[in-house]
Amino acid sequence: MKNNGWPIRILELRSVWGSGGGPDKTILLGTYRSDPKRYLVTACYIRDARDPNYGIESRPERKNIDYVEVVEQNSFDIKILRQLRTLVRDRCIQVIHSHDYKTDLLAWLLSIGTGVIPLSTAHGWSGHSWKELKVYYPLDRQILRLFHRVIAVSKDIKKMLSDAGVRPEKILVIPNGIDQDLYRKDPALTPRIRSELGIGPGQIAIGAVGRLEAEKNYPLLLKAFSDVLERSIDAKLIIAGDGSLKCELLNLANELKLGERCCFLGQVSDVRRLHHAMNMLVMCSDNEGSPNTVLEAMALGTPVIATDVGGLSDMVRPSIDGLLIPKRNKSALVEAITGIVEKPAEAGRRAQSACLRVEQEFTFDARMRRVESVYCDLMSN
Repeated sequence: MKNNGWPIRILELRSVWGSGGGPDKTILLGTYRSDPKRYLVTACYIRDARDPNYGIESRPERKNIDYVEVVEQNSFDIKILRQLRTLVRDRCIQVIHSHDYKTDLLAWLLSIGTGVIPLSTAHGWSGHSWKELKVYYPLDRQILRLFHRVIAVSKDIKKMLSDAGVRPEKILVIPNGIDQDLYRKDPALTPRIRSELGIGPGQIAIGAVGRLEAEKNYPLLLKAFSDVLERSIDAKLIIAGDGSLKCELLNLANELKLGERCCFLGQVSDVRRLHHAMNMLVMCSDNEGSPNTVLEAMALGTPVIATDVGGLSDMVRPSIDGLLIPKRNKSALVEAITGIVEKPAEAGRRAQSACLRVEQEFTFDARMRRVESVYCDLMSN
């Protein structure tokens, strides 16, 4: 389909349970920042009627955009396909940009007989259920073989797609990006925010941000933190996020007798405030794509410890911008945390390097220009 004029009409299509994650910041902010003279973007979210914690509509990035919800009664509600076809027709959509295995399937089905072009961003496949691992994810990668283009957020994901049979020339690696104007620290806020979080003077604040799900491996973090405390380090662990493992993690924290040294904050709408209190951010995930959580920490100058998985080594140069450790390695995590406590000047230099790296290589505007060039390329073919 050739584009005979502007604007290009795009449907961002996403299915999510709860309040979403990093990809949703990118989708919603990108929708808001698009130039309406060139790109008319609608963000459409599929909402499960059984989800009591759905929170996309309350996210700050959700404001002032063309936002639509399609409600499904169950995970395989075929009726939503009719609603989506109506939306595509009424908005004169030309490109459907999907972001997960369910919407990849829907985008492909919607493209049949309509002339609309399916495009996907592969953020990663991080679930652990047997259905996801044995059915949904393999099927998704087969469906993506039929797409005109697939954006991978990391080289690791590009390799997975290529191994699944997606032609390499169809895959473009476009990492996530950060708007540094939105992620800057105000040192004057630090004492107040630390006080609000119950962090004592001189106490080390270890932060973690992300959904309380299996792939984030919070049990490893809790156990490593317990070992850190045994080294007589005065520290407090602050975890921002919610998810299905909350009760399990609270029980583990109690078993480890962490008490007030560990604080579960639940869903936090503005994590920038937390970084004013943190001495470091720790991400010990088993699987990741190109996590916004780490980019935000880098932009804000918070020292980073992360597992060397997914696209993290593309973002964080080991021992230059942060510390990368093997996944599921508690002793390595304990040593990394202890190292930042004992050598704060070195951690500060890495954090400065990371901040500069974001400014030079991971800006949100640069990412948007690259994605928009994909839209233009699709319309010109």
